[in-house]
Amino acid sequence: MVTPKFQSQTTSFYSELRNRTNKYFKEKNIEPTGNLHLYSKAIILFSLFVGTYIHLVVFQPSTIIILLECILMGLLTSFIGFNIMHDGSHGSFSKSKTINTIAGMSMNILGSNVFIWNTKHNVIHHTFTNIDDIDDDIDGKPFLRLSPVQKHYKAHKYQHFYFLGAYSLLFMFWIFYTDYYKYFNKRIGNYPMPPLKLSDHISFWVFKIIHTFLFVAFPIYQFGFVNWLIGFTLYGAVTGLVLAIVFQLAHTVEGANFPEAKMPENKMEDEWVMHQMKTTANFATNNKIISWFVGGLNFQIEHHLFPKISHVHYPAISKIVKETCKEFNVNYIEFPSMSGAIASHYRHLKHLGQA
Repeated sequence: MVTPKFQSQTTSFYSELRNRTNKYFKEKNIEPTGNLHLYSKAIILFSLFVGTYIHLVVFQPSTIIILLECILMGLLTSFIGFNIMHDGSHGSFSKSKTINTIAGMSMNILGSNVFIWNTKHNVIHHTFTNIDDIDDDIDGKPFLRLSPVQKHYKAHKYQHFYFLGAYSLLFMFWIFYTDYYKYFNKRIGNYPMPPLKLSDHISFWVFKIIHTFLFVAFPIYQFGFVNWLIGFTLYGAVTGLVLAIVFQLAHTVEGANFPEAKMPENKMEDEWVMHQMKTTANFATNNKIISWFVGGLNFQIEHHLFPKISHVHYPAISKIVKETCKEFNVNYIEFPSMSGAIASHYRHLKHLGQA
């Protein structure tokens, strides 16, 4: 696949933004990677996850507690992904490459694969944001139409009614199908994956086996197949729903662009940084509780501009970004609340569902 090219950087906006951000860390004498706040959060989330799993699967509490703990496990899986895996895979969790690798591989224990994720997210999504047929994050075809350039099907007329049901299937579809499909086809959508080393192949299969034992085989042994299926479906639905909503609020809302390359040059209209500003949105940045749980992904603009900076610094960085955007007359897409962003996503889906 020949990916589109971005225009050469002609404005001083990004250079000035980087200079001001670097100055902030220098003056504060702090590292742009994670700190004690992030590490304590990681310990809390991981301990809760392990403790809940053991209590649920080993001690087998009452039915109502089992169902509640399945929901809690789904939430914790999402929060570990947002806070630990995400920073780790971007190399921003710690100054240590080894610790970043370990943090990123938390995804492997939870059922997916960090190598495939790094290609899908770090390389493709962060470069070609909201570009159809390249950015896998907006590929809901044929069930959902997330971009105005995607083909319209009659069912899309009702997608604003059934999108939550589709999102609830995301996690289970991801770990039981799409990971394997991408692994064997060596592609993510139309984008070829880089060759996997022997260690990558071994890691893929070893962790898939470990996950299957921990979350399928052993629970079936403990509870029986039907009970496991009910519990795992509830767990998977909560995980998928939370993951999908948080990621979609960052790019598929009103005001976000879905650019196409100009042909035959196969070149985008904007330089990369302006492309990111036009395709990315923030939400609920003043809500510290939401920011804590979603790992700063509500500061999506800052994350796309500075993916190597840990999310714990985004509240401070956002002030610099907003000020610089105002000076350079660059649009900064932001929703004051999460409910407002969800409502915008709903309207976006409803609008795209029309023929």
